[in-house]
Amino acid sequence: MSITIKDVAKLADVAPSTVSRVIANNPRISENTKKRVREAMDELGYHPNFIARSLASQSTQVIGLVLPNSTEIFFQNPFFPTVLRGLSEGAHEHSYSLQINTGKTESEIYEGVVQMVQGGRVDGIILLYSRVEDKILTYLQKRNFPFVVIGKPFKHVEEITHVDNDNFRAAKEVTEYLVQLGHEHIGFIGGSFNFVMTVDRLLGYEKALRDAGIMLKDEYVIHEEFLKEGGQEAVKELFSLNKPPTALVVIDELMTLGVLNTLDEMNISIPEDISVISFNNTMLSDLSRPPLTTVDINIFDLGYYATKSLIQKIENPEEPVKRIIIQHKLIEKGSCGSVKKD
Repeated sequence: MSITIKDVAKLADVAPSTVSRVIANNPRISENTKKRVREAMDELGYHPNFIARSLASQSTQVIGLVLPNSTEIFFQNPFFPTVLRGLSEGAHEHSYSLQINTGKTESEIYEGVVQMVQGGRVDGIILLYSRVEDKILTYLQKRNFPFVVIGKPFKHVEEITHVDNDNFRAAKEVTEYLVQLGHEHIGFIGGSFNFVMTVDRLLGYEKALRDAGIMLKDEYVIHEEFLKEGGQEAVKELFSLNKPPTALVVIDELMTLGVLNTLDEMNISIPEDISVISFNNTMLSDLSRPPLTTVDINIFDLGYYATKSLIQKIENPEEPVKRIIIQHKLIEKGSCGSVKKD
């Protein structure tokens, strides 16, 4: 004989409607009542029928995730599994599940989002990136569909809930750190200019050099794909110059892995011959040799607060727009040193 809500209500000494509200994590129910009901559910082995609930409430309890590129590239970069943990934690706390939109091209990813929204498959969407031009974001805005962006929107910042780091400030700080070590020839390896994060970090790098009275050199700024191969190509280009940089700001750790591998192949020592600093502080920073000086951007928190903010928007359409800035911290390890004097 199956256990019902009425059985749980009887054991917890509450009304069946209260049990339903506890399952839905209604904020009007006290924590003591929630605890009593959940203990009764555990004791009886009761599991809510989420499919039936979805049909009744017109809610799927599912959040759609939109990746910046194909899933093949997605799982190469340790940033994304970490942000996925944060997303999952936030979703689990409110009994939501996650659905990743897959696609090999931007067109396929866009069509997947349209199917998610118009097919009623998800209650809201999280964009795991922010592009300068993004027809997915425009589509979601036009349909007034709940969504949150991880990253700073390029346009309409005050109209879109987003969770981000202060990328301008972080890049400015790491460049200033290298300047304090005596470096004047500092290269910048970034990703595609279509990503807002690339633009903000480049601006922070440039501002630090201007403040230090160091001339900006266009040949020191390289933009490649957010892949290990991108870092490899950037190093080859920089070290073909007559005067290569003595330090590098690399805005992504997967790219940095390619940078380190290529420097090793060229018998260029870190930090004796060149200093390297990066972002994210994933496992790659500790596995590299030497350990990588990096900026901890608290990736888990980016995902966690993105999910939390979206669920608030889903459950309360009048929820105000939020801009959540996750703090960053420079983590000094072994890849930066004072400049070697001629």
